[in-house]
Amino acid sequence: MSSPSNVPTYTILVFSQREQVRADVRTAVGRRLGGGAGRIEYVECSDGDTLIRLVDGGGIDVAILDGEAQPTGGMGISRQLKYEIDDCPSVCVLIARADDRWLATWSLADATLVYPLDAFTAARTVTDLVRERAAGTPVRR
Repeated sequence: MSSPSNVPTYTILVFSQREQVRADVRTAVGRRLGGGAGRIEYVECSDGDTLIRLVDGGGIDVAILDGEAQPTGGMGISRQLKYEIDDCPSVCVLIARADDRWLATWSLADATLVYPLDAFTAARTVTDLVRERAAGTPVRR
């Protein structure tokens, strides 16, 4: 999707049942990708069923999933998306501890971010995921 000024716009889905986590992601990642790569439009959801429906509907470039979400955590949903969605967007899982990255590997996530977020790392990670998807880099399976 492109904006009127021909700067591409990418859709980032943010999933957490906690509104503060979703707001923290939006703030850390920002409204534009690094290096002038494009703009970001956010779609938010707070439950797993809505998340699956939104991703299944297409048009999502990156899904950022709260690994601590309740009752359904982002890691389980990440694994489900990777197995069930043919054109699955890139998935980034928010983890509470860096030592939990091994769980995100099990979930087939393309990237992780430790929460609370470092804005520089969050923005760079999302920019890299968008660029990889735009370049047609295959997602993990």
